[in-house]
Order: sequence, then C-alpha cells, then structure tokens
Amino acid sequence: MSRSGGNEPCEPGPIRIAGVDEAGRGPLAGPVVAAAVILDPRRPVAGLRDSKKLSARRRGELELLIRENCLAHAVALASVEEIDSLNILQASLLAMRRAVEALMPQADLVLVDGDRLPNLRVAARAIVGGDCSEPAISAASILAKTHRDRLMMELHARFPQYGFERHMGYPTPEHLAQLAVFGPCRVHRRSFGPVRAALAGRANASR
Repeated sequence: MSRSGGNEPCEPGPIRIAGVDEAGRGPLAGPVVAAAVILDPRRPVAGLRDSKKLSARRRGELELLIRENCLAHAVALASVEEIDSLNILQASLLAMRRAVEALMPQADLVLVDGDRLPNLRVAARAIVGGDCSEPAISAASILAKTHRDRLMMELHARFPQYGFERHMGYPTPEHLAQLAVFGPCRVHRRSFGPVRAALAGRANASR
C-alpha cells in the first residue's frame, strides 16, 4: 500500500468566486446596500437573474434558496451619512468592500457588477451587465435588493408620511410631492439634488 509523503504538494481546491452587487444608488433616502455571494457549484440555484427583472415575490423565494444553498453570503451597507460625506459612488464601493470582507470563507476571486471596483485585498474583475450574465452577481443583486427593501419597510414604519413602502426611497412623483410638503427627514440624502431643493424651499418659505 502506497502512502503519500508529507512534503508532497496538495491538490488545490476549487476557486471560490464571489459575485458582488449593490442596491439603492438612485434613491433619495436610506442606505446603499451591497451583497457578496459565493455559490456552491454542487448546489446550483435555478432562475437567477438581475433582481430588477424579478417580482418581489420571486426575489423572496430566490433569496431563501440562495442563503440555503450557497457556500457563503454577506450583506453590508453604507449609511446616509457616509453617502453624503463620500458621494454615492464611493459609498457604494465601501459597502461592497464591507460585504466581501465579511464573507466566510473568503473569496479567491471577486466579480463586481459595473465598471468600478472597490479596494479589495483579493483579485477582482468589474463586469458591465454582470447581474445578467454571472449567476453569482445575480444572486448578490437579489440579496442586496431584498435586504434593502426590508430596511425601507422599517423606515416606513418610522416615517410613514413619505410612502417608503411603495417607492423604497426612489424619486417618484409621490415621493417628491411628500418631500415638498414635509421636507426631508433624517434618512434623506442631503447631497442629492431633490433633497437639497426641498431643504431650500422650506428655508425660503420660513423667511
């Protein structure tokens, strides 16, 4: 019977590839959320695609399947204060970096949706349209979106006058109208034009 010697090299394991995406760059309120997912090739999840092309119900179903079947997943955010101090792009990249660093086990390669990369300590590639072409990025897109939607529902309970449960903070006509009536609350992004305009309008009205 042959026996392996202690100095023989070990066979490398499969490369762990993490997909990364964010949700919430466009809204006027609430944090930006990023997710990182390492899928398990032995337990594929059928039906993964860009979260924006899925119904809320289907996103919820896939979220459970992703969490149950992936090798690792993590969700992180950048706060409204960080968005206003850094700008939305840098805050999005910060949230992505936090999500990647929270993965356990860590990834060997990171695939990021878009054309910009966060500052990472592992190899990474930016892929424009990656949420449609890379299953791991699609999975991250779904986790980021579902997590952020839940956060916005929590904010709706605290600030019901803005209708966050319907528009999730995006600049819909309803949201802009409520901003004009009530002014921004503390979860609005003051670095965004419509919020600045609402603040200026209330300041002028009080003179």
